[in-house]
Amino acid sequence: MKNFYSFFLCFVLFSFLNISAQTSDNPWSLSANSNVINLLGSNNEQGINFGGPALGLSRYLAGGLSVGSQVSIAKVNNFSDSYSYSSVDGFLRFNLYEGSIFPYIIGGYGFSLFSDGVERKGLFPSSETSRTIFGGMGFGFYLNDNFSINLQSTYRSMNESDGFDHLQNFVGIAYNFGSGDSDKDGVSDKKDKCPELPGLKEFEGCPDTDGDGIIDKEDNCPDIPGRLELKGCNDTDGDGISDPDDACPEEFGPIEMNGCPDSDGDGISDNVDDCKEVLGPEENNGCPWSDTDNDGVPDKDDLCKDEAGVILNNGCPELSSEIVATLNKFGSKIYFPANSSQIIGKKTIDILMDIKNILSENPKGNIIIEGYASSDGDEDFNIKLSVKRAKAVLNYLISLGVSSERIEAEGFGELNPLGDNTNPQGRAINRRVQFKPKKD
Repeated sequence: MKNFYSFFLCFVLFSFLNISAQTSDNPWSLSANSNVINLLGSNNEQGINFGGPALGLSRYLAGGLSVGSQVSIAKVNNFSDSYSYSSVDGFLRFNLYEGSIFPYIIGGYGFSLFSDGVERKGLFPSSETSRTIFGGMGFGFYLNDNFSINLQSTYRSMNESDGFDHLQNFVGIAYNFGSGDSDKDGVSDKKDKCPELPGLKEFEGCPDTDGDGIIDKEDNCPDIPGRLELKGCNDTDGDGISDPDDACPEEFGPIEMNGCPDSDGDGISDNVDDCKEVLGPEENNGCPWSDTDNDGVPDKDDLCKDEAGVILNNGCPELSSEIVATLNKFGSKIYFPANSSQIIGKKTIDILMDIKNILSENPKGNIIIEGYASSDGDEDFNIKLSVKRAKAVLNYLISLGVSSERIEAEGFGELNPLGDNTNPQGRAINRRVQFKPKKD
């Protein structure tokens, strides 16, 4: 018997080490049962033998499956013979479904001993110790999360001759433990959705600090009671935007302005508008651009910001009619050969120098150079030729130092003739350029 119990101790230790390697967040179960033995076979007494305690230790794995070990002792009578019964087993148990009442099936392998007090040498270490296969079913009844009542019956088949096939019946109580309660809130870690934070059972172990019925991890405002539709936050100004998402939580404003008003309607919300009562562009922080001379050209674009001008002249005043007349007086003396835009002759070059000097003396005006042609050639050709003549004058003036931003070139072909196109003298006059101020 001493060898048998030494073997049992090693077996239980081995089972425990293997069980403890399972998933750590599933519960353990320690059971204490009464042990009832019924001998089977026609040559055996069919009585009920009540025994001492049967102890079991198991670990839930997954999907209703548990693994464990058990040990039991009893006194068994068979007619006039009396035996000391003991067993040690490893088993697998499968819950058919989960609930307050759960049926299960169980099966395993172990060793059984019917000892009559006579020491017999053998392999296990006594010939009275028999290898045993067993299987059966049972029911569990949960009393609460930690305690359950178990009823179990198994058929045990012994392989050795010094023993009896028998039924082993357990009735007892099991203590379920092992999942723990890390945050000590009364909800086991297995069922606790917030295992590191003390919480409430009605919220599956999660806290609700502000008491608004929304757990903290789903509450965007966990310290302030709020509304469910706003994820636990409030909407102080009633604009439909929760306070944390509202750039102006105490002022009613549209969603497109992040909850802020736009008092001047310039599309810039008041919280970033430096001039919230006056229309202004975004690039100037909602303020209008300054226009010192009130000519409609903002100072940032006005080349003459202290003197009223026109938009097309970059805020500077136009050239006077007298200056334009003088330019045209000189321009009327610029002649071009027939079918040509070439500038030739010392007189023409001197005239262009005079025009350049006039423009330099009046730096705040811009002009348009208009090119014209005589009626020689077709209309399309003459329009293209007139453009070339205007550009020839423009490029020459630029080469003399006139800013390209002050002059433009256009062509008008045969329009507005000054001379008679029926004679050579008139056609020569019509091959010309004219000047006009650049206006809006």
